[in-house]
Amino acid sequence: MTTEVAASSDVTAADAPESGSSEYENEPVPQHARRSLISVGAVWLGFPMILTCAVFGGLVVYSLGFWRGMLAIALGNAVLTGYVGALSYLAGKTGKNFALIAIGTFGTLGYRVVSGFLATVVIGWFAFQTGLTRSVLASSAGWDARWTALAAGIGYVTVTLLGIRALSVIGLVAAPLYLLLGAVAIALALRNSTLAGALGYGGGAGGAAMSMGAAVTLVVACFIDSGTMTADFTRWSRSGRQGFWASFAAFPLGNAIAMVIGGLIVALGAAPSPGTDGGNFLGALIGAGGWLVPVSIAFVFVNLGSVCTHCLYNGAVGWSQLTGQKMRLLAVLLGSVGVLLAVLGVWSQFEQWLTLLGVVVPPIGTVLILDQLVLPRFGFTTGDAAIRWESFGAWAAGAASALAAHLWAPQFSDALVGMVTAALVYVAIRHARRGVSA
Repeated sequence: MTTEVAASSDVTAADAPESGSSEYENEPVPQHARRSLISVGAVWLGFPMILTCAVFGGLVVYSLGFWRGMLAIALGNAVLTGYVGALSYLAGKTGKNFALIAIGTFGTLGYRVVSGFLATVVIGWFAFQTGLTRSVLASSAGWDARWTALAAGIGYVTVTLLGIRALSVIGLVAAPLYLLLGAVAIALALRNSTLAGALGYGGGAGGAAMSMGAAVTLVVACFIDSGTMTADFTRWSRSGRQGFWASFAAFPLGNAIAMVIGGLIVALGAAPSPGTDGGNFLGALIGAGGWLVPVSIAFVFVNLGSVCTHCLYNGAVGWSQLTGQKMRLLAVLLGSVGVLLAVLGVWSQFEQWLTLLGVVVPPIGTVLILDQLVLPRFGFTTGDAAIRWESFGAWAAGAASALAAHLWAPQFSDALVGMVTAALVYVAIRHARRGVSA
């Protein structure tokens, strides 16, 4: 299927704003405005290389032990690499953001449900990361939680207003800073432990340990929302192939590195509360004193600011396309809601949030990939429609099966169950309709 959404007007290089301020919210990014592989890759590189992923990587290793934890991290990142990579290829090929791509699969009216849902969900993730900023600095540095969340949130909104270029810059700063301080934290931990001891770590969760399937879902759910909306970033790529490689900077590269560092911190015994805070290594850095204290505090704002600005950009681009308003206006409005939630303490509900993401979101991208990348190669084509009911049916079936797995078969990965079910149902419906039309 090659349904295209025409731009409101042809844009030439001469028409493009010299300031580069246009975010092309409501049309495909024209070729003259596309960015280099390094620039788009930088947007994705710093996004998952964050303290949050160290927390989750540590939780996985605490539950499964070092080697089984590494396997879960590898499997989850393999899923994200294929999933986000395919959607990024589609984005680079067409220049469309997520909302415009969703029109072809869910319909000219139906896409509003999917795009509105994800553009709202990702603001929740912005709120969680802003809340984590408050939580980390309150526990590690003794800062006032609410004022910290408010100040951080305002700063993150301000950076988002600068657009895609600012996301590239913050990614280029956040990634090396994470690598530097992660290495310092590991070096500090090795003073009281050994690498051999970490490799032999068997886990500490006991009867409360998560299953391998649940661990894989945790890895996938950590970035499945923005991963599904990857087109908002990778639409700036010059081709489909460059879109794929730009997302590769995040999955598996940046995300895996961040999680492995968190897992090592737990395995080395350097995490004070591995059952709740996973591989959060900020306390160890601040505890070391000296120059690490101000650098660590700056690190929190840059590092978590990276994911917050990306998520807010996702939400603002999505809602700007739905409402016809400018991205920057929506960033201010949605950011204000996210900051309020962070001030109210939304971070404490992150486990339930990840469950929702792992159950509901993966089938959406699965249907998009099949509809626009896979099935057309086998001669399956469709026309325009207001609502593509087969796409919604496959999404619903995938989400229902993922929820069933979460409730009654926790040994399986909710995310994978949902993706496989959605794929099977969608292919079956399309095949049946093809037979009827023939």
